[in-house]
Amino acid sequence: MADQILLTQEGYDKLAEELSYLKGARRHAIADAIREAKAHGDLRENAAYHEAKLNQTRNESRVADLEKVLQIAQVVQRPENAGAMAHLGSKVKLFDVTWNEELTITLVGSFEADPASDLVSITSPLGGAILGQSVGDEVEVSAPSGMQKYKILEVSE
Repeated sequence: MADQILLTQEGYDKLAEELSYLKGARRHAIADAIREAKAHGDLRENAAYHEAKLNQTRNESRVADLEKVLQIAQVVQRPENAGAMAHLGSKVKLFDVTWNEELTITLVGSFEADPASDLVSITSPLGGAILGQSVGDEVEVSAPSGMQKYKILEVSE
């Protein structure tokens, strides 16, 4: 795990909420599943028991990871004077010159990145190219399909 993890406030809150769920409702559900499986008898051949114990191990591992992340995470706010410049936490509307289409992404830290939800890491090729750029700027990004060209249409919080 990195020494420093950059998160938006929304990302931090989402991880804290997940941690609360895992330590509360999820732990109780797993404990109930273990208790129920134990009631079925012989534990050596009890698939439900082994599955519940595996779920418990996975849950506790995720709890430990989230606790560590939230302990070392640095919440970065978008500067008030950023204006139309893209920073961590910015929503950026882009025009993909290559494919002639618009898309909107949010720049986030690598730990909260989720490209399927349009959350792009500032350490990714696209996020890194956009970071620090302003409305009207054009950026080129190396992609597996070749160079992609984007024009920044709008930057907001």
